[in-house]
Amino acid sequence: MVEMKRGLGFPALALAAFAAWPQIALAAWPEKVITLIVPWAPGGSTDILARMLSDQLTRSVGQPVIVENRPGASGNIGSNIVAKAKPDGYTLLVGSMSTHAMNGALYAQMPFKPVDDFTPIAMLAFVTNTMVSHPSVPAKTVREFIAYAKAKPGALNYASAGPGSTNHLSAAMFEKFTGINMTHVPYKGGAPAVLDTVAGQTQLFFSAGTQTLPHVKAGKLTLLAVTESKRSALLPDTPTVAETVPGYELAVWYGFFGPKDLPADITKRLNGETNRILAQPDVREKMVAIGVEVVQSSPEGFGKTLRADTERYNKLIKELHITAE
Repeated sequence: MVEMKRGLGFPALALAAFAAWPQIALAAWPEKVITLIVPWAPGGSTDILARMLSDQLTRSVGQPVIVENRPGASGNIGSNIVAKAKPDGYTLLVGSMSTHAMNGALYAQMPFKPVDDFTPIAMLAFVTNTMVSHPSVPAKTVREFIAYAKAKPGALNYASAGPGSTNHLSAAMFEKFTGINMTHVPYKGGAPAVLDTVAGQTQLFFSAGTQTLPHVKAGKLTLLAVTESKRSALLPDTPTVAETVPGYELAVWYGFFGPKDLPADITKRLNGETNRILAQPDVREKMVAIGVEVVQSSPEGFGKTLRADTERYNKLIKELHITAE
């Protein structure tokens, strides 16, 4: 009888141990360095946000989280590294609305599927996207700018960081929604685009406040509006474009991603750590200083936003016949 008990007990114990093994293995994460890919060059707001996140995560998860900048192809090079990475929680991505909700429609050939090849972990922040004009344009409001542009069809130039950029999409949408006609002047990046708008070579520019607001404060650009659906907490006195042009909206967000099939426990832990970090007052203050408004989200909520924005911007980009070069 004793032998029967021993015989029955061993398989039971073995099964219990086997069932517990995945949880034990998963609980050990992380056991080594985590790489956080930024698909843009150092120094931009995406990079600043990612480095803040990496510093804080290093303290909270007990392993180094290092930022690796892999720019190129409008964010596709760095994003593809994560899309092809093993879903073990050691290769992660700070991406943006452009890499995941726009590029699929802008490029005929994509090395990855912007939605299906990633696990949404958390939405990180919105960057305040502004509409600014050169002071030579006698318009202080969106309504006045529309009237001025309609009186001079094709005569006004708008700048962008290149074909298919959020600057380009913002302005092309503005033309579509208002019926005005302007000339697109693409540059190789946002820096020369804003500088030529300051110089008066172009008259209109839609871009992140990180690029435009210093020039607005210096009196070299006129701030007309923000492009989000509601007023920015960072610029509460500045109207939205939609207050004059109903239905107009372009919200530029940053997001935290892992490869497809990232384990649920790792996703949940990273989401919790991220939300805790973004709730810290000093973190919020640092982001506000560069025109970035941090947010709280769940993986499911972020995934829903990603899918909705992808559908919306894919439709708009095709309607506007915009392609990347």
